[in-house]
Amino acid sequence: DHSLVVTAMGLLAAGTNKGRVAMWRNASGSSQSTGALEGKEKWKLQASTELEGNITQIKVRQEGASLHLIKTPETSADYRIFVKQTAMTADYWCTHCQRDQSAEEGAFPSLASRRKAGHSRRSKRLGQWSWEASVLFHREAKVHCNSKDFSELFPGLGNIASVKCNANGSKVSILVSKANGSTDSKICFYDVEMDKVTLFDFKAEQGIGREKLSSGNHRLVGLHNHIPVCHFWDCSEPRLFVCETIPERRILHHKNKTLLRFLFQLDVWVLSFFSTEEHGLLLQDSFPLPSLYQVVLGIEVPHYYFPGETGKGQAESGSKVLQMASRRPMRDFIGLGDCDKATQDAMLNFSFYLTAGDMDEAFKSIKLIKSEAVWENMARMCVKTQRLDVAKICLGNMGHARGAKALREAEQEPEQEARVAVLAVQLGMLEDAERLYKACKRYDLLNKFYQATNQWQKAIETAEAHDRVHLRTTYYNYAKHLEAVGDHALALSHYEKSDTHRFEVPRMLSEDLQALENYVNKMKDKSLWKWWAQYLESQSDLESALKYYALAQDYFSLVRVHCFQGNIQKAAEIANETGNWAASYHLARQYESQDEIKQAVHFYTRAQAFNNAIRLCKENNLDDQLMNLALLSSPEDMIEAACYYEEKGEQMDRAVMLYHKAGHFSKALELAFATQQFGALQLIAEDLDEKSDPALLARCSDFFIEHAQYEKAVELLLTAKKYHEALQLCLKQNLTITEEMAERMTVSKDSKDLSEEARRELLEQIADCCMRQGNYHMATKKYTQAGNKLKAMKALLRSGDTEKIVFFAGVSRQREIYIMAANYLQSLDWRKDPEIMKNIISFYTKGRALDLLAGFYDVCAQVEIDEYQNYEKAQGALTEAYKCLSKAKTKSPLEQESKLAHLQSKMALIKRFIHARRVYSEDPKEAVRQCELLLAEQDLDNTIRQGDVLGFLVEHYLQVEEFHLAYQYLEQMRKRIPCTNLPYYIKQQTVEAVHRGAGIPISQALVAEQSQHSSVENKDVEEEVADEAEGP
Repeated sequence: DHSLVVTAMGLLAAGTNKGRVAMWRNASGSSQSTGALEGKEKWKLQASTELEGNITQIKVRQEGASLHLIKTPETSADYRIFVKQTAMTADYWCTHCQRDQSAEEGAFPSLASRRKAGHSRRSKRLGQWSWEASVLFHREAKVHCNSKDFSELFPGLGNIASVKCNANGSKVSILVSKANGSTDSKICFYDVEMDKVTLFDFKAEQGIGREKLSSGNHRLVGLHNHIPVCHFWDCSEPRLFVCETIPERRILHHKNKTLLRFLFQLDVWVLSFFSTEEHGLLLQDSFPLPSLYQVVLGIEVPHYYFPGETGKGQAESGSKVLQMASRRPMRDFIGLGDCDKATQDAMLNFSFYLTAGDMDEAFKSIKLIKSEAVWENMARMCVKTQRLDVAKICLGNMGHARGAKALREAEQEPEQEARVAVLAVQLGMLEDAERLYKACKRYDLLNKFYQATNQWQKAIETAEAHDRVHLRTTYYNYAKHLEAVGDHALALSHYEKSDTHRFEVPRMLSEDLQALENYVNKMKDKSLWKWWAQYLESQSDLESALKYYALAQDYFSLVRVHCFQGNIQKAAEIANETGNWAASYHLARQYESQDEIKQAVHFYTRAQAFNNAIRLCKENNLDDQLMNLALLSSPEDMIEAACYYEEKGEQMDRAVMLYHKAGHFSKALELAFATQQFGALQLIAEDLDEKSDPALLARCSDFFIEHAQYEKAVELLLTAKKYHEALQLCLKQNLTITEEMAERMTVSKDSKDLSEEARRELLEQIADCCMRQGNYHMATKKYTQAGNKLKAMKALLRSGDTEKIVFFAGVSRQREIYIMAANYLQSLDWRKDPEIMKNIISFYTKGRALDLLAGFYDVCAQVEIDEYQNYEKAQGALTEAYKCLSKAKTKSPLEQESKLAHLQSKMALIKRFIHARRVYSEDPKEAVRQCELLLAEQDLDNTIRQGDVLGFLVEHYLQVEEFHLAYQYLEQMRKRIPCTNLPYYIKQQTVEAVHRGAGIPISQALVAEQSQHSSVENKDVEEEVADEAEGP
């Protein structure tokens, strides 16, 4: 048997039935994380003690370091009193004793103590007595709630490890262990008043029947691998619950070393919750257990309590309590110290409502607080929770105007962390600000933060790695800082990196001229040479100044100094060699002051100062140079020179040209007409456009008409928007209307120059002109733009462009155009192109011209008979023709009936011939009889070719070897059909076989046939001659 107890100092004491007492101290001083120590490595053996008898209980005084033991003596004869139970408080130690060790009457199985009274249990009754030994009451224990079966909530339940009750007894928290001895990852909460059980599982980070645990801006990072090991309720606040979690044992032996190191860094976590019926379990705060502490002792607002180190406790206070334990303020109470009860309650309610997201109630709970420290603490808490809306109110109550202004300006930042970082900076929370800037990757703001906090090396590293846009600015600011602290050498280096050394370094070294000269000579920079030369010039050292101006290639300054020295010839050489405008202008001014006009004009020209050169030319009558300079100068200078020529009355062609080049067309034309300069007129007319004066355009067009330049006149008339005059000129002079000209004549619908009717009339006139000139496509386009699609189709039909005709008919969707297109397509070789035939049928159908479609089908049937001898297809075509004609609505019903009867007659004859050919294999005699009857029909030639019927009979009689009958039908064919067409109906081998069978030589038949046909032809010729004679 053993008795075991753990003290708040981190001592583990154990007693045995042989009277031995051993103690171990927790290895809290080790540098290792406690999570990395296992088993006996966590404890160090201290000095042991041996007593007589059996150790039954060990009790620890709650305050102080006393350890009290109760032992059982070896023989009952040695002692008269036997200790059964013991309990301790800060000031009292009570025991339960009896005289006889075997006596049980009046024994207390349980004993407990508090500051003001003691408690005992006897049977089912509870007793309370004062320390003066007076009994306060004896009550029988009563059940206040229903019993609960945890086996259903915890599958594989081992036993209940720990039970804790909150301050008012309304909630109970329970930790259980599994059957294998390991702690379960779930915490059970029992609501006594509601008789309700809820669970929170750390592995799933959610409770049964609740949404996933949320804590505002907190996140449980990696805690799904943790399990709860101990739990506490606040001594006075029934809503506040704290638990301690450690990594699960199986995770500590994970093969992934990286994960293992990460879990060791997390180590033990302390989590505080608000537990209410309305909101459930709300995470209020979470933090890893500090390395100085081994375990959480408990919580009492506003502190967490941990076992402390003796040395540290003595340093803080002489009291023995602080030697045993240390405390850490809760997050919401940092900086408040030991505030009064009202402030504690207000802050706790504020934290609760803020965690629950009820801002109205949160502000109501703290509206009466006037302490600036409380508001500052809440503002700091807003950095942790990232609640900027709350922070604004806190800053206002603090009277922190600067912070409020900074927070208002930070609202333009898109990232939440960046705005919170501004708040952290204003509150002096620099580490949090740095962390937030890094989290949102706002390296530009992080750079500014480092500069403001004098962390220049970090600022430069950040700029070089992540914020290269502001790298030069960072170098410059650092250089300014170094200059301010007197480190000129390092400042000079960073001025160079920022590329501002050309003006910053001379300013910085202005008091040390020797160092500045050495720096200028060392850098070999043109800007620095020029600056140094200007300084030397200001000191009247002109020779040295010229040297450095030359090095800097500052030709203007070289010319200026040489002119000042009177060395104008050297200055002219420099200006001519370099062509520098500023140098040339300065030199021209010098020559002008010395009345050297030609040199002045030359260098003004080199300097592109043409107005000054023109001024000198006009003043000195240099007319030849004036013209060239005016053409190189601006329009204003050109007009000024033209006026000069016009006033002189000489060289008017130059005046006209200059007015023209300057864009003053009216003046140029007026002067050209006045001086009869026709060549200049042509050049000017080429540059006229729609913006020119219409009267001016008309005047030019008249000029070109007079000189028979009609194309140019038409262009000017079109430019002047005189479309009818231009069209009449084209018709009168038979000018070909090009596509460009036709488009220029076309007035848009939005134009206000012509009415819609006049516009269409003009388009039709253009189209008529194009028709006369044979430009059918252009005519089609203009007729279409004029809205006359019928004329457009006629023009397109004359062009013969089948593809465009089909397309135009398809898009026009007019009955007449469909019929015109179909009629045109019938004139093509539609027999060889099925697509054309398809379009003919489609267009006649869409145009509702069923009578024309019937005629087309009739023609198709005749083609099938004449060219392919396909009477079956011909029968189908005639059937379609009959259907179409029967549906058609014609002007003459009698004519329609006549055509229908004719079609029906043809269909009947063809049907008989098809039937005869079909039954021939089964009943040859019937087939022959039908063919002979067909030959007797009067209208046979209009429907069935006689050659097909006769050829069928010849073939039949040849097969049955009735050669004389075959020869008779062959002779009929020769009489009725020209000999040249005979091979279309019967093969030459068949003819030869008939002749051999009949015994008649084929040559005699041919001679008789030829004589017969020649007589017929002669007769036809005679009839034609007679007709021609009678004709006149």
